[in-house]
Amino acid sequence: MLLAAFDFLQMKVADILDILLLGIIIFLLFKWLRGTSAMSIFVAIVSLYMIRVIVGAFDMRLMSAIMDMILDVGVLAIIVIFQPEIRKFLIRLGNRYMNNAKGRAIIDKLTGKEKKQVTVSEEVNDLTEACRRMSEDKTGALIVIAHKNTLDDIISTGDRIDAGIHRRLIMNLFFKNSPLHDGAVVISGDRIVAARCTLPITERTNLPAKYGMRHKAAIGITEESDADVVVVSEETGRISFVKGGNVTPINNINELKLLLGASFGEE
Repeated sequence: MLLAAFDFLQMKVADILDILLLGIIIFLLFKWLRGTSAMSIFVAIVSLYMIRVIVGAFDMRLMSAIMDMILDVGVLAIIVIFQPEIRKFLIRLGNRYMNNAKGRAIIDKLTGKEKKQVTVSEEVNDLTEACRRMSEDKTGALIVIAHKNTLDDIISTGDRIDAGIHRRLIMNLFFKNSPLHDGAVVISGDRIVAARCTLPITERTNLPAKYGMRHKAAIGITEESDADVVVVSEETGRISFVKGGNVTPINNINELKLLLGASFGEE
């Protein structure tokens, strides 16, 4: 009788592959949700599913019926609770493909879009010089460089400017007494599109304590889109380049110029 309860342990090759795939999916979900507020909910859902498997193996009909009902309702609850995480995951998945050279080539070919050669040296020089001067003066700055994602929802939170990229304009926008200094500047192509924009804050809890709200906002927008962000710390004057949720401290101005050149080259 006891051995009959463990008939499910008699596995075939397909069953082993099934378990391995499930393990990989759980690992990826764990890695994706680690450090977020949804982690505890994910652990609870996995625990409920494991209980359902165990009560099913021992043919506990009442508990199985209750667990089935809970899990059936839980599917809808998961969609509602994890809506922000699901959205971020799909955005990251799409951005990873779009940022891939082969992926962009296929999309451009299907849409009939020809690859453009853009001269950005002057814009890169002006932006780099503005960041250097703001770093020396310890003027806080948050500059978003848009790519494939248009960031219309972010732009709508600020004030539209539609001006060329010039170092003096950028420095004036972030001057502490300027009415537009609080928030982010969004750049698209060779234009400053908007200023005083509000960015989403990352939900990661494993960030270094030295990262302030500017860095958390920069990480947040790069997690939800393919944009790059330049951050100038108001406290230390240090410059950081944020891409894909990863923060790269800038040690010298030439390093920033190279990263900006690569960023503008993605347009």
